[in-house]
Amino acid sequence: MSDILEELYKSVQQEQEIVKIRLEKRRGSRYVTVIEGVDEKLYDHREIVSFFKNKLACGGTVKNGKIELQGDHRYKVRDMLVNLIGISPTNIIVEE
Repeated sequence: MSDILEELYKSVQQEQEIVKIRLEKRRGSRYVTVIEGVDEKLYDHREIVSFFKNKLACGGTVKNGKIELQGDHRYKVRDMLVNLIGISPTNIIVEE
């Protein structure tokens, strides 16, 4: 029974969470894609970063509850969050 409640909780959380994806410029001409709003209780951030690093062939880390990836990967990350994790596309905000 607890598995059913856990899945229900997870689906409700997915509907309510807002994920923001933005691009930050660091020193020089380097860019970092920052993903915030992915619930740490539902998803292992280190596992997500490892997956993105592997699929996007880039470096990345987790800092202060935010996922950071080297380079501009905003739209690829959005597509992966929708297709692989199951986050609703209406709950993902990609900042220009």
